[in-house]
Amino acid sequence: MTAESDAVSASVRVEHAESVLVVTIDRPEARNAVNRDVAQGIARAMDLLDEQPTLTAAVLTGAGEHFCAGMDLKAFLRGERPNVPGRGFAGLVESPPAKPLVAAVEGAAVAGGFEIVMAADLVVASTTATFGLPEVKRGLVAAGGGLSRPPAWVPRAVALEMVLTGNVLGAAELHRFGMLNRLVQPGQARDAAIELAQQIAANGPLAVKASKRILTESPGWAPSEKFERTRQIAMPVLRSNDAREGAAAFAERRPPSWTAS
Repeated sequence: MTAESDAVSASVRVEHAESVLVVTIDRPEARNAVNRDVAQGIARAMDLLDEQPTLTAAVLTGAGEHFCAGMDLKAFLRGERPNVPGRGFAGLVESPPAKPLVAAVEGAAVAGGFEIVMAADLVVASTTATFGLPEVKRGLVAAGGGLSRPPAWVPRAVALEMVLTGNVLGAAELHRFGMLNRLVQPGQARDAAIELAQQIAANGPLAVKASKRILTESPGWAPSEKFERTRQIAMPVLRSNDAREGAAAFAERRPPSWTAS
């Protein structure tokens, strides 16, 4: 790390690994369950990621043995709603950051914890990680993206079984379905996720952000609009200082020096 750990809320801390922001849900005594403070902390971290030009990507993980057990039901019974206006549950699921987000999963990522994972762009998980949407077992509905995102991540039959039974699946099973980018040994998810995020951050930040936007938005575009909309997002990048720097660095056989401008 190039900077000491800092807190964006009582339950969420951030660190810098060069151009990567590492965000940790820090409630291991509650299996990192999401209360209002966690949601507000994640939202602040995502704002920090998108607002700082020196940051290109982020890693989101949980402290201790688990990623996240979902919504804090005890806080829910007290009347807390772990939502942030504009970002939704956990300060994330309705409006993920514009820059790439990598989830680093150890242990359980269930209920809202799995919805957080599905709001990320890439997933690194240890072989002991488990994933599931057990809301129906509690008389609840997975309303934080758990019903709309799984069909894009896993086969429809698998998504239906996970949602309707509430059963969990292991990381190896989800890796076979192509949901995970990396499957690593226990205790290695965080470091492997940072390494993956740093590979992303080594590239032009404007190009990375624009490429994610096109990948994310283009499935909803009409076929006749796809190339024009792509041009609208890509052309400012092609006219940027970073584009000229990338070409110059290639010609001069040196590492590029990005300025996000």
